[in-house]
Amino acid sequence: MLRLIATGNSLPYSLPCDPSAEFQPGMVLQTTVIGNQVVGTVSNGTTPLGVIDDIKVKAFTAVAWDETIVVPATGVPNNAGQLITTAEIKVELNNPNVLASSFISIPVPVHLIPRNGVVVFPIGTILNFDLLGTGTPNAIKTNVRYTYQIPNIIGDDSTQGSGRVSFWYQRMILETDQLETNQVYPLNANLFVSELGLFTTRQPAPNYPSVGIVMAPPSPILGSLQLMWL
Repeated sequence: MLRLIATGNSLPYSLPCDPSAEFQPGMVLQTTVIGNQVVGTVSNGTTPLGVIDDIKVKAFTAVAWDETIVVPATGVPNNAGQLITTAEIKVELNNPNVLASSFISIPVPVHLIPRNGVVVFPIGTILNFDLLGTGTPNAIKTNVRYTYQIPNIIGDDSTQGSGRVSFWYQRMILETDQLETNQVYPLNANLFVSELGLFTTRQPAPNYPSVGIVMAPPSPILGSLQLMWL
């Protein structure tokens, strides 16, 4: 998803499209050479050029940001006096087909079954939530963030007719859900581009340039990131 908020007087530019690339609006583009032709492809973060405004995917994705999981549990005391589970507990997420590399659970670690969208609290998980207000933990609570493939909607290719990919490259304010969900996005934090063309606050290596700043972080209501592209 890409929503342009302020672009000034700039217009998008286009390049011949890398035929092997897959992308969605809001991902970042860079150039590469195929044969003797310069083409646009998904950025690996080293030389980002602009923000893609085209679609070329087999399946669409979306972001689940801070989905809360609360599961009742009974526990036994451990050596530290904390209540822990004695059996695995499985819980279904709101969405299946999770991209495993995008998944994070805070503050309780879990095991993920990506295709089914199931998380497993392992044996020995500490109970950290009081559902009944008794003062004794009787449940486990954690927040998860992840990217998932939207079911029953096939992909699209808006570059098919022209063979070109459009992108925005001048200073602008935009909103997108093409971000690494396993990172945090503090206000005014520097933004970089991941190895997969997604926005992130993680700098993969010292030579990766900053491309923008966070203007509004993602939220559970709206899992998109508002940023200024520099």
